[in-house]
Amino acid sequence: MKVLQFPLARITIGFVLGILIAYYFQPNPNAVFTFLFIFFFIFVVTYFLSKRNTVNPIYFGLTTYFLVLSIGSATQIIHTDSFQESNFIHNKTIFEKPHLMSVTIREKLKNSGFNDRYIVLVNQIDDSIYTGKILLNVRKDSLNAPFEVGTHLCVNGTIYKNAPAKNPNQFDYGKYLEGKQIYAQIYADASEIKKGSIIDKNIWYYSSKLRTKIIHNLEKNNFNKNELDVVAALILGQRQDISPDIIRDYQYAGAIHILAVSGLHIGLILGFVNFLLKPFPNTKRASFIKLIIILASLSLYGILTGLSPSVVRSVVMFSFVAIGMYLRRSTYIFHTLLVSALLILLYKPSFLFDVGFQLSYVALSFILWLQPLLYQLWLPKNKIEKLFWEILTVSIAAQIGVFPLSIYYFHQFPGLFFVTNLIIIPFLSLIMALGVLVMVLAAFDYVPFYLAKPLEWSIYFLNKIINSIASFEQFIILDIPFNWYFLVSLYLLILATIIWFQKPSFNRLTLTLIAVIIFQITYFETHRTIENQKELVIFNSKKNALITERIGKNVTLYASDSLLKTTTQNKMLKAYLMGNFSQLKSKHKLHNLLFFNEKKILILDSLGVYPKNIHPDVLILTQSPKINLNRLLETTKPKIVVADASNYRTYIELWKATCRKEKIPFHATGEKGFYRLD
Repeated sequence: MKVLQFPLARITIGFVLGILIAYYFQPNPNAVFTFLFIFFFIFVVTYFLSKRNTVNPIYFGLTTYFLVLSIGSATQIIHTDSFQESNFIHNKTIFEKPHLMSVTIREKLKNSGFNDRYIVLVNQIDDSIYTGKILLNVRKDSLNAPFEVGTHLCVNGTIYKNAPAKNPNQFDYGKYLEGKQIYAQIYADASEIKKGSIIDKNIWYYSSKLRTKIIHNLEKNNFNKNELDVVAALILGQRQDISPDIIRDYQYAGAIHILAVSGLHIGLILGFVNFLLKPFPNTKRASFIKLIIILASLSLYGILTGLSPSVVRSVVMFSFVAIGMYLRRSTYIFHTLLVSALLILLYKPSFLFDVGFQLSYVALSFILWLQPLLYQLWLPKNKIEKLFWEILTVSIAAQIGVFPLSIYYFHQFPGLFFVTNLIIIPFLSLIMALGVLVMVLAAFDYVPFYLAKPLEWSIYFLNKIINSIASFEQFIILDIPFNWYFLVSLYLLILATIIWFQKPSFNRLTLTLIAVIIFQITYFETHRTIENQKELVIFNSKKNALITERIGKNVTLYASDSLLKTTTQNKMLKAYLMGNFSQLKSKHKLHNLLFFNEKKILILDSLGVYPKNIHPDVLILTQSPKINLNRLLETTKPKIVVADASNYRTYIELWKATCRKEKIPFHATGEKGFYRLD
């Protein structure tokens, strides 16, 4: 690919590698900055020596890459809150104890079933100054209005570290929060929170205030709630209030990307503003004013939508496109993409690990690279055919690019994505133009009926179309098992195939066949590894005991009658089966005694009845049995005691103390997560 010959491409790759090294290996900051200084010194020396032709230029190139790699690692460290000495995470004594905290609301999140949720910035804990982000969960109270962004709060509560996933192959929400540099959570009642009189009126405050004003003005004009929620997502990037049913419909129809403001939306905004500025004369001064207006419009729209990773990427990239239009140069779009990526990651390297950021860049890269190749397969003469063929090829190119990532993160694939895009994309630009116009007018407290109603109707029909497509559930592939090795090998196969398709040759065909072999090796090795595994897992299940025995791909489930009847809806079990490429072969009601891999497992439920004269290897306590554990341990002499999450917490604490006294290992799934027996 010619783009790799561009020096900035190699610099960007080196910078990204530096970020990855700092993120995954977490090197000592002092060592990173020492290497940065050393490589900078060597870079300067080799630069002047290469200018005098006294040293081979290759050494200057190598030094440049090492310097860029060091800069990437240093940037990641500088922008990682946990490396800051003032961050609360370094004080181990503040967790799981009540504290009086001063915090500032930074962002309002989607509410959970029981809590209003906010990202807050820490100002002070007790009498000490700290920094960092915390997720504040406020128990819902109909008498309390939501807090505004920028509001200072005094919270009397307990800080809890993010808990890891408690069940195998479960979504790790704690790790997800850490990726956003949120390292803890607070749970508090409204009565434990005092609202301060000071409000930080920064860019986030005014952005939130303007969004709230727009939505409030639309509500006053009787804009239907379902349609308003979609408009807020489509135009303002606010998905917090969309119902789960609508979200599911958009996912199943392959149209979820239009609810996340990204390149598609920013490109439409650029085209719309450019169209409005057409009357400007074609003079140098007028063109410069036009450029300033375009850049200001894109920036203001980005701020209004909350500056999500996809919005930042799109605003930066299309700003470079606008500058290229002003300079009257044919901007090489790949270079623009690389420049925007480098600038964004310099500003906030954590964006690299954001799923939306990854999907946006991969989709746009494949559109720019693969779509022209697909378009050449057929050259329609009719304008309407050209339009739909272009939309279809863009959609296919983007889906090919994001397919491995989508399967890796979401484990599902919408089979009718191309139908959705063919129907939706032609009208989306009209909806966006009308929506932006209504939002601008709503910001000035003016919502004309003749504009608001067509927007509401268009969103209504959009939702109906999406719902109709999503109803063909036979075209939706769910629960696809996919691991990191599949992700890498499939991308190798896709890239090699496109390179061969671009310009067929024997060498490129050989490369493609090698990629096919690598993918096959990955597939068979993964399944061989699974086939040779044996394990018994005691899940962290809060209501009923849930135990699985897996031999290779075949899983046997042991649970209560209520769980056995709802196995298809059990998310813990589905995640386990998918993560281990397995299938549920049989289901059995839970008994007191199990045997696994020559080990005896005794299970005590609420009845507290068990066979006499048995010495199990593992004792499982579930459903809070009323027993004398001292006497039971003396009688059975187990090697380890496991208590699942269906037991009362007070019982678990007593059992834990008893086992510690008897020097028997104790495993509480609510504290340590699931228990695996190999």
